Amino acid sequence: MIAITFALPAESSGFVGLLQNKSKRRNKGITTIVGTVDDHLVEIFHTGVGEKICRQRMARFLQDRQLDCLISAGFAGALDDQLGVGELLLARNLSTADLSGTLDFLTNLSIHVANLLTVPSMIDSREERNRIAQTTGAVAVDMETEFIARACAEHGVPLLSLRVISDTPCHPLPAPPRVLFDLDEQRTNLGRLAFYMAKHPPAIWRLISFARQIGRARKRLSHAIIALVRELRP
Repeated sequence: MIAITFALPAESSGFVGLLQNKSKRRNKGITTIVGTVDDHLVEIFHTGVGEKICRQRMARFLQDRQLDCLISAGFAGALDDQLGVGELLLARNLSTADLSGTLDFLTNLSIHVANLLTVPSMIDSREERNRIAQTTGAVAVDMETEFIARACAEHGVPLLSLRVISDTPCHPLPAPPRVLFDLDEQRTNLGRLAFYMAKHPPAIWRLISFARQIGRARKRLSHAIIALVRELRP
């Protein structure tokens, strides 16, 4: 079986919609979504956002599971404008599955292969993005893959990290990270968001535009995962 992780249902909803024979499964307090791509069984699991919850959930998820491969999927923020919104990135530094048989596939699907960095919070400013790019050599950031990679290494599970770019220096987040997502609550605080929008009316249009670009990015990621699952079939 191939497992596919996303931080949140907002990232996985497009892919879930493409699955056949979907059902929810609950085992040892863990809820997953099981379905098929053609006749190949896949299991979707949500890690949550950030180190603490991701490590806790991954430890429980991988316990007593036999997996052929795990795909860590979701959104990532580009550190420069070489990658645009909706472009796909396979993290070369964090993927441990054998890529030798998939290089032509990655090229045909226009998937970039480069380094991804896991950071403790969403990156807001262009200056911070530039600094991280220059000091690490990464082209994009997320908040979970490093911890997923550690858990997979401990359990001997081959990992592929596939991310779609959701924001860039030229197309940044529409509001400060603390407004967009509350790490402790693992959700957007709607009251805080509404208050910010009331104080900053132009942000409403930025949020609408951002929602549209996220929708397009999610759709492209979903179809790429379908193609990747088919490519990885034993």
